[in-house]
Order: sequence, then C-alpha cells, then structure tokens
Amino acid sequence: MVNDLLLHGHRQLLVGFSGGLDSTVLLHKLSQLRLTQSISLRAVYIHHGLSQHADEWLMHCQQLCTDLDIPFISRKVQLLGGQGGIEAEARTLRYRVFQELLTPEEALVTAHHQDDQCETFLLALKRGSGPAGLSAMPSSRQLGKYWHLRPLLRFSRQDLEVYAKEHQLSWIDDESNQDDHYDRNFLRLHILPRLSQRWPQFSRSVARSAELCSEQESLLDELLASDLQRCMADDGSIDIAYLARGTEQKRNALLRRWFSYCGSLLPSRQALTLLWQEVVLSRDDACPQLMINRRYVRRYQQRLYLGRVFSALRGTNLPWPIPSTPLVLPDNLGILRLFPTDTQGLHLRVPSSKERVTVRFGQSAHLHLVGRQGGRSLKKIWQEKGIPAWLRESIPLIYFDEELVCAPGVFITQAGLSSEGESYCLAWQEVDPELKPWVNFSSGEKISFE
Repeated sequence: MVNDLLLHGHRQLLVGFSGGLDSTVLLHKLSQLRLTQSISLRAVYIHHGLSQHADEWLMHCQQLCTDLDIPFISRKVQLLGGQGGIEAEARTLRYRVFQELLTPEEALVTAHHQDDQCETFLLALKRGSGPAGLSAMPSSRQLGKYWHLRPLLRFSRQDLEVYAKEHQLSWIDDESNQDDHYDRNFLRLHILPRLSQRWPQFSRSVARSAELCSEQESLLDELLASDLQRCMADDGSIDIAYLARGTEQKRNALLRRWFSYCGSLLPSRQALTLLWQEVVLSRDDACPQLMINRRYVRRYQQRLYLGRVFSALRGTNLPWPIPSTPLVLPDNLGILRLFPTDTQGLHLRVPSSKERVTVRFGQSAHLHLVGRQGGRSLKKIWQEKGIPAWLRESIPLIYFDEELVCAPGVFITQAGLSSEGESYCLAWQEVDPELKPWVNFSSGEKISFE
C-alpha cells in the first residue's frame, strides 16, 4: 500500500495533519516511503479552536511527528462565523494557511480518500451540479501557484483502518464528526452505511463516475481552450460580444472556465442566467455588478471583469507625517514609499516643512495635469485613463496640505511637479493585482517608480 501512493513526481511535501485516522495513515505511509525514496516531509496542524480538546490534539500531532522525525508546524486560525457556514470558513482559512507556508518547490498533500470522494459527489448531486461539480476531487490540482495532491483517493476508509491496525497507529476521534447537523456527517453516519450495506462497491462506483465526469470536463477544456484564449484579455477580462455570438450552452461553458481561470468557485446555472440578464443586458449607461461566490462580476466597456469586494474608502484620510517611512494602505492595496532621487524624468517635488502630507481616497477635484492644457475634473481624468468606476476609490491620492499632487501610476499635477533641486521618487509596491492593469509603472512617463 505504501508504494501505491501517487505523488505525480513531487518530492517536497507539506502534509495537512489533523491527527485523525486519515491524515495519520497518510503521514505514516509517507514516512515509510521516505525510507526508499528521496522525499522531504513537513506536517502542519491547523488549530481552529472549535473543540475544547484542540490543544491536546496539537500535542498529540506534535509528538507523533517527533516520533517519525518529521518537522512539525502549528497555526491557529480564528473563525468569525461569516456567511457560508463554519465548515466552509474553516476550509478557506486552512487553505490560506497552507498557501502561506508552502515553499516554491513544495506540494500540499491531504488525506482525502474514496469515501470522502463519494460524499463530495453526493453533495454536488444535492446541489444540482453538472459534470464539473460531479467530477468531485481530482488526485492533483493547482492551488494558486502550488500543487495540491490527494494520494489516498483510491483507498476506502476501511483500507485505512486496516493499515492503521496493522501498524498499531493511534489517532484522534473528533467529536464533531458525530454531529449530523453537518451535511457531510449526515451522509457519513446515516446514508453511506446503508448504501454500502446494499451495494458494497457503491463508493468505488461513485468514484468511477466522478472520474468519467472529470474526463468529460477535461475534453471540454481542451475543445474550448482556443475560444477562451480569443475572448480573454491580458487583464483577465472577457469579451461580451464574443460570448454573445455563441449558443447559450457554449457561452455558459466559457463563463465557467473563465471563473475557474480567475480562481473562483464555479457559478450555478441560475447565477449565469442572472449574470447575463442583470449585468450584460443592463442599460448602456449603467454600472452593473453581481456578486457570485463572494466575488463581483462587473461590466466595463463591453467586457466582463471578475474581482474582489473593495472596501468603501471614500473620505478616508491617512496622515503621512514622515514620507520617508513606508505607508501601508488599507484594504490590502499595497505600500507607498517616498524617497529622494537624482534620476532623469518627472518627479514629485519635496513638500515644504510646513506642508502636511496625506493620502486620501474617493475625492473630487479640478486638476491641471503635467503636459496637459487647461484643467479638468478628476472624474473626467479617470474616464480618460479608462479606469473603471469601481476601482477609482481604491487608488491613493497624495495631498500636500489641501493640494492634490499625484495619483501613483496615473498622473502628476502641475502643483506637485519638481522644477529643480531635490525631488522625490514615489513607489507603490505590492499594489493589488486588480489595479495593476490600470496604473502605469513605466519609469519615465508621468512619475518615476521603482
């Protein structure tokens, strides 16, 4: 059983380790595989704080890793009880921690097995999912820029129990697994045992159906790849006119693959219908948006954009008392830095000792830009630069006293231009990826950047 693990060529592994039967067997099997193959292992325990026994479980996991000579990491997460339920929130937080811990050459390994696959398939069936949802869990998938492996999918829970007893392994029994309030536990405790009693190979048959659905989706991915490439731009947006030329079935298939490409959960058929009716077909002068799976679909210049929810920053005023010190922007928008420069190009003048530097968002102003005749409103400037309305309040505006001097990567005003002497270079670092297509980071056009 040890040599049957499918690792897809990966040799550096981070194991999601809860201390339960499944992950205990996985960790032990990998530790045995390490004796014959050149692989490196680390294990991580996520402390959700949901059980009064969580601290004891952490110690159990740490001790087992010590016994197996496997580096151990623990991380604590805080559940806020938001929309989607505790299960979904806990899963989201777990995978966020996994991605933070993974090194460039490392793959995440989790202990999902054949019975888990069956449960996932039935839950997708309950939701009315199509072939993509019924594909359930692949043995390997991309998780952001990393890989996520599930090498136990071919084994049933009974197989794992046999292995654990043979190797005299001890594991944790989480009391929450007996709470049939959760859909997955309801299936596990009440439905699957009866199905398996009537049809002993039921889980294996469901896993085969999931594989067939996955094969069909892979074929559609291949057939639609060129279409998706033609209708998508470098900024991730998708062309409405191209979508409108196809049938509804093809359009929905392309939109689902677009969501997947953008790293979002797949939308339901109802969500796709609403998207077309309420976003695409809304009046021309509207700024429509629709939230699907906690992300907004928005229309701009006859293209669709899928993006995150931005905080309402209008009226926010951040003091920047020491401009040489980096300023962290709100809402994960990045970091601003100001530092002296002697390079060629247009630079920001040095504020006088009496001028107060602030960073603001969502302002209205009448501006005179460098290299432009006459003044124009800030709203007009956003339009000329082609910056969508939903992004405008997230672009930082630099003020000296009450004078707007620049928007990093977008413009510099005549009031902020350095004519001679000492000047500043403005760097906007770690800028939100959704803003990058709309701001200019070239080093000589509007303002100097790193």
